[in-house]
Amino acid sequence: MNLSGRTPSAPAQAPAEAPQVDRPAVEASTDYVARMDADHDGRVSLVEYQDWLSYAFTRMDANRDGMLSVDELPGGRGTPVSLADHRQTLAERFARQDRNRDGFLDAQELLAPPQ
Repeated sequence: MNLSGRTPSAPAQAPAEAPQVDRPAVEASTDYVARMDADHDGRVSLVEYQDWLSYAFTRMDANRDGMLSVDELPGGRGTPVSLADHRQTLAERFARQDRNRDGFLDAQELLAPPQ
């Protein structure tokens, strides 16, 4: 009992943290490959890469004209961009990531930063 006449309560304990599961990054990118790999051949083609990464473009293109106008861009600022230009940018990024130049991305290539 303390001076106020109350029994002090036990100190609050921090909630137990969930155990951390260390998964190698390659496993995570393998999961990503599985999501992008539309034909399930274990690798990602340029078209699969472009289709997967164009999802956000398609969602933002409110009037479905194949062009993100300024008012469709995040924050209402930026340079308008066409779907064709967006896919070309993705093709260039794909080429930089395709380190073995086989025309496909595997898990390790997706994991590695573009050159």
